[in-house]
Amino acid sequence: MSGHGTPIPMTSRRASPLKGVAEVPGDKSISHRSLILGAMAIGETKISGLLEGEDVLDTAKAMQAFGAEVINHGGGEWSVFGVGVGGFAEPENVIDCGNSGTGVRLIMGAMATSPITATFTGDASLNKRPMARVTDPLALFGTQSVGRSGGRLPMTIIGAADPVPVRYTVPVPSAQVKSAVLLAGLNAPGKTVVIEKEATRDHSERMLAGFGAEITTEDTEEGRVITLTGRPELKPQVIAVPRDPSSAAFPVCAALITPGSDVLVPGIGLNPTRAGLFYTLQDMGADLTFENERLEGGEPVADLRAKFSPNMKGIEVPPERAASMIDEYPVLSVVASFATGTTMMAGVKELRVKESDRIDAMAKGLRANGITVEEGEDWWSVEGCGPEGVKGGGTAQSFLDHRIAMSFMVMGMGAQNPVSVDDGSPIATSFPIFEPLMAGLGANITRDNG
Repeated sequence: MSGHGTPIPMTSRRASPLKGVAEVPGDKSISHRSLILGAMAIGETKISGLLEGEDVLDTAKAMQAFGAEVINHGGGEWSVFGVGVGGFAEPENVIDCGNSGTGVRLIMGAMATSPITATFTGDASLNKRPMARVTDPLALFGTQSVGRSGGRLPMTIIGAADPVPVRYTVPVPSAQVKSAVLLAGLNAPGKTVVIEKEATRDHSERMLAGFGAEITTEDTEEGRVITLTGRPELKPQVIAVPRDPSSAAFPVCAALITPGSDVLVPGIGLNPTRAGLFYTLQDMGADLTFENERLEGGEPVADLRAKFSPNMKGIEVPPERAASMIDEYPVLSVVASFATGTTMMAGVKELRVKESDRIDAMAKGLRANGITVEEGEDWWSVEGCGPEGVKGGGTAQSFLDHRIAMSFMVMGMGAQNPVSVDDGSPIATSFPIFEPLMAGLGANITRDNG
């Protein structure tokens, strides 16, 4: 069961060629941050193209609970009337972040240096995920946290009444941890410093600068050093959310493995800290091109054109690319199944603590569909069967993970036999229009619960 409804078994069958334009939703990472920073500014922040999946809607409700006025004008147009840095009110009720690790960790950071208390919970998947990676650095500001064993939700955060600035080296590549510390640093005096040994997605840094925070980034021998000056007055912004590269991955990858396909996915954010999948697919020999490259709202954007690619080869994905494509490894492993040779993916232990253990979940589902997979703690490899060689015919468990469910729906479009998942309901958390969008391109996905 997902936290938002009953299970929805789904099946994807071999499709006719996928053709057309795939208008994917707004970027989830930027949508979360737009709402949170809008709530911490003074005045009206106007947002267009907001992703209206359950994860982001839960963040919007949370910002209302902390005292911001959040208005949905329809069609992805939203307004946030912020309360200023340090202006959060204490919520009257428990904050339910649903399935969203990004939402809960960023909100914890945003409230951690205000003298208020809030309790957080989520769905069955989120309540299994580790929160100590965020609460440990937040404790350095003077924040207290009390949760279940293993640092898991439900958890109560007691904000620091007299926060101090922090210098923190992120132990594992995580944009969520980095962002939580930076958001906490907004209401701490002096300078808060975050050091990343490996660069992760930098939406928070870009957006903080856009809202008027004093923030600098420097590449040093220690790594990437990000310095934020606390207690700014954030200025409201007009934000156009680019389309989500993680969502674009699904129609792009489906086109690459479905014979005769030609799909255009317009307006995709190509922030270098997010675009690793697309370069990896090109390295494999995918017919994937970037058209109309441009800048929108400080973010690089392009239209992606993906065509059926029968000559893809397995490769060793550079481990240093992992942070820029961590959410895309599940669907990459599906594409790897249709390539020739072995695709090796290393340096990916972060996949073990996502919405599910994504290495384990994908390995089990791929094996159920006739694919040979080997795995270790921080690596896995997929032996390709060639463009026409994937048998399919199996049912994969989604483990309450939207990306697992969508990845196997993509696999069914190119496999010899239908591919099913036990529960596709989590798809709504990040890509609520996935089914009609793919159907519009020619995919054959059905719900199997009558």
